[in-house]
Amino acid sequence: MRHYKKLEVWKKAHLMVLHIYSNVLPSFSLHERYDLHNQLKRAAYSAPLNIVEGASRRTEKDFAHFLDNGLYS
Repeated sequence: MRHYKKLEVWKKAHLMVLHIYSNVLPSFSLHERYDLHNQLKRAAYSAPLNIVEGASRRTEKDFAHFLDNGLYS
């Protein structure tokens, strides 16, 4: 199993999630929070979670597939 926390791409994706949670989401108005808030949270988590899931795969092809999914999520 690869150590995803050592991957630079995962570190940057994780920082993106932290930035969205600490800076972007609190700036939404109450009206936007119900729709955009949840959608943005799911989109932000998609990239790092795909990297983590891909890192647990056995083959490089599977790993590349999950990295590709994270890129276009």
